[in-house]
Amino acid sequence: MTAKPTKKQRDVIISHRIARMATVDELGNPLILPVCFVYDGGFIYSPIDKKPKRVSANKLKRVRNIIDNPNISLVIDKYVENWNKLYYVIIIGGADVIYSGEEYKRSLKILTEKYDQYRKMGLEYLGAPVIKITPEKIISWGDL
Repeated sequence: MTAKPTKKQRDVIISHRIARMATVDELGNPLILPVCFVYDGGFIYSPIDKKPKRVSANKLKRVRNIIDNPNISLVIDKYVENWNKLYYVIIIGGADVIYSGEEYKRSLKILTEKYDQYRKMGLEYLGAPVIKITPEKIISWGDL
């Protein structure tokens, strides 16, 4: 079952441009990294883009982790010195890696609409995979 955010959670998810994604490998070792993402009202998509990488997209640790263990967590947060204004939204769910099809094309289109950098790098034509996250639980805290 796909979890739906509250209006305030949705506003945070839509307005932020970066999140931290946590994956776990087959031995239970965590990996947390910043990712760009887009929310389409049901799913979250994060691309493997053209920024320099030491290995091919399919050999990236985050991709291998998702293939071995699809459980992920995504954190979107705000820090300010006034701690009364801190907040976070945590999305817990399952992830898949998609490579083709209509959903894949649509995810690339909405990613390039959100990030001008992706449009300039030609994300829609790279053939790189996209991580699809299905929210199963959404938790938030603070001054949303």
